[in-house]
Amino acid sequence: MPRRRQPTARQERLGIELRKLREAAGFKALDAAALVGSSSAQMSQIESGIAGVSEERVRSLAAHYSCADDKLVDALVAMATDRTHGWWEKYRGLLPTRFLDLAELEHHCAYRLDVEFLHVPGLFQTEDYARAVSSYRFPELPTNELELRVRHRMERKVIIEDPAPTPYEAVIHEAALRIRVGDRAATRTQLDRVLELSEADHITVRVIPFDLDGFAGASNAMMYAGGPVPKLDTAVRDAPHGAGFIDSEPQLGAFRTLFRMVEAVSLEPARSRDFIHQLTKEL
Repeated sequence: MPRRRQPTARQERLGIELRKLREAAGFKALDAAALVGSSSAQMSQIESGIAGVSEERVRSLAAHYSCADDKLVDALVAMATDRTHGWWEKYRGLLPTRFLDLAELEHHCAYRLDVEFLHVPGLFQTEDYARAVSSYRFPELPTNELELRVRHRMERKVIIEDPAPTPYEAVIHEAALRIRVGDRAATRTQLDRVLELSEADHITVRVIPFDLDGFAGASNAMMYAGGPVPKLDTAVRDAPHGAGFIDSEPQLGAFRTLFRMVEAVSLEPARSRDFIHQLTKEL
């Protein structure tokens, strides 16, 4: 298969998982390559996402690595053979690649979890709200690039607005709901949008109120995308250069624990809706 100049995060993740299986089996790259009639250089390219890999080779490698997790192997095959040309591709060369990687991750995820403390989650944001957030974070951006980012964010909502939507749960701190990113009217419109979406069967919204005693987790915002199997879950954290994707099992376990902790102290969905409705009446 031809080499890629810039593999996507999904292609890199496939290579990472194949490397994990190889290392768990105790094989060096040269030994693994010999088992499937390849070279150590090609194996390195596969494991870095620079080169593609066929279904036959994925299954052969998994067999040599004594991987008995059939669901994981099937998921890796699906990643290797995926030829999706998603809506995000029209932004390639126009926006940083992490924007495209995030949209692709969401497209393939089995479920989404968010914890937010300062902003309304991106999938809930109105156009005015998203524009205000982006213009504040990146004041030096030309107007055309700012508008591209806003448009991209609006299109990401497809995963919760599609006829077959992705299950989504958001835990939002009261601070994020009270901070007026725009003016009073824009804030009310944004809260109304959160209330509207919270009524959907596939969406759960929970609120962490200010008056919660003993809550020390207010800096732990997170996004979590469930994979077809838990080993292919992905956590996302903001970083100076853009979204940082996290795939190590210990860290994924820590993020799952974090979500359970904030979920446990948040208000139930019905009380959360009542809470947000009260906030709109105060505006």
